Amino acid sequence: MNKADQEKGLANTNEISLKEILLKIGELWKYILTKWVIILFAGILGGAIGLTYSLVKKPIYKAELSFALEDDKSSGGGLSGALGLASQFGFDLGSSGGGAFSGDNLLELMKSRSMVENTLLTTVNISGKNQTLAELYISFNKLRESWAEKPEFKDVRFLPGADPAKFTLQQDSILGSFYRDIVKNSLSVEKIDKKLSIITVIVNSKNELFSKYFTEVLTKTVSDFYIDTKTKKSVKNVAILQHQTDSVRRELNAALTGVASSSDINPNPNPSLQILRVPSQRRQVDVQANQAILTQLVANLELSKVSLRKETPLIQIIDKPILPLEKDKVGHIKGFIMGGLISAFLVIIVLFCKKIFKDIMFEEPENENNLRR
Repeated sequence: MNKADQEKGLANTNEISLKEILLKIGELWKYILTKWVIILFAGILGGAIGLTYSLVKKPIYKAELSFALEDDKSSGGGLSGALGLASQFGFDLGSSGGGAFSGDNLLELMKSRSMVENTLLTTVNISGKNQTLAELYISFNKLRESWAEKPEFKDVRFLPGADPAKFTLQQDSILGSFYRDIVKNSLSVEKIDKKLSIITVIVNSKNELFSKYFTEVLTKTVSDFYIDTKTKKSVKNVAILQHQTDSVRRELNAALTGVASSSDINPNPNPSLQILRVPSQRRQVDVQANQAILTQLVANLELSKVSLRKETPLIQIIDKPILPLEKDKVGHIKGFIMGGLISAFLVIIVLFCKKIFKDIMFEEPENENNLRR
């Protein structure tokens, strides 16, 4: 057999194979049409299940808050020079120290366990009643009912004003489970654009008030911690300089009082007795020294206050969640249609597999008989 005959035979084989495939598809399609009653019944059953799901499934409320992060990468030429001059006199007036919270670090901070737990322990007023967000979380998730058969959790409470340092092992364990569930299923923190400093906080939950309050309280908690941490050194320096300034001012006032007292005691000192001038002169020296020190301290104090004001505030709220919140709920019609389509599709797949399996099992004996012949 020459090469041309081989290619012709191969083409015929391919043509036959393609024809068989098309015939097989047609056969399967006819088979599916004969099972339309089963498919229709499955679709109706799946639609009923989808409708039931839409009725039972509680809506998810979405709270979204966006804020701008002040990214102060440079301290300014004039102020930087002034701070450098002050440092030459031994005064550390502080500087921008937010590098640990810059960029994506702040996003991770908002999802940290300490921030989430502090938020859960924050007291809010709901319907005229003060309660923590942790208690609200327990309430709408109906966790008390599931704890009824667990004596160690039965009396666990997260009351307003409670000291976390005095929590029991059960309370810490429960808060830890709340944290993991919220971070995994409810909380989302991300940047709108990598090039911008606008951060969006999104909280999804089954309770509208919880979504709103948790978003707002979490942002405030992180903001306060961020500001306190970044300005801690500057605040400490301001307090030290303020204390030193007040002390020197008191000494200056005492020296001025001493000069006046010395003058009153000896209004007309004898020129021949120089010893009588010593107390007054000594007070004058104290006055001049305290004046020079006070002038320098006041200048350093004002520079330190300017530096502190420059670092705060660091977070500016742009949009807050406003009631009523966006609600994500499966509609009744959508639930029925989606349930019916999914159920019908699964039944068709099962029927296809069943038909193909039967055809394969039926063809195997015939092939064996042909081989024996």
